[in-house]
Amino acid sequence: MDNKVRGILIGRMQPIHKGHIQVIKKILDEVDEIVIGIGSAQLSHELKDPFTAGERVVMVTQALAEENIDPSRYYIIPMEDINYNAIWAAHVKLMTPPFSIVYSGNPLVKQLFEEEGYEVKNPPLFDRIHLSGSEVRRRILNDENWQELVSDSTIAVMKEIRGVERLKNLSVKEISDL
Repeated sequence: MDNKVRGILIGRMQPIHKGHIQVIKKILDEVDEIVIGIGSAQLSHELKDPFTAGERVVMVTQALAEENIDPSRYYIIPMEDINYNAIWAAHVKLMTPPFSIVYSGNPLVKQLFEEEGYEVKNPPLFDRIHLSGSEVRRRILNDENWQELVSDSTIAVMKEIRGVERLKNLSVKEISDL
């Protein structure tokens, strides 16, 4: 095996947006390769997690291609949650190519990987107020301009999977839920 420096970034990417792309590009300035973990891969068709892991893999792959990021520099791995924090880092390690640097702003993730001896860095954040999956989903639900926050390829995937309609349907509560 070669001596490439490989980092990992785990995010839900619900959906991938321009902030994710900027973070990935910045991390690639520091490492040879990046493992992009599609977090909470088991979740879909929920307001906070509307897209399947497979749909998110397509979104990420196409958004990175649109940015001309060399596909030999990244791995996209769906990662299911496990509800045992003490072994979560080991679970991630089991599911991914080897890595030496973890990029996360999540205090729990940072602690778990630091306890396992990993170097942990805060990923750079770009316009976090506007560039977040929550903001993209909020704008979709309010018929506001969400497209400016994502790449053209993500817009195309959203159209293909009828993502806007799905999110709007998920936001409707049945009378029995009220």
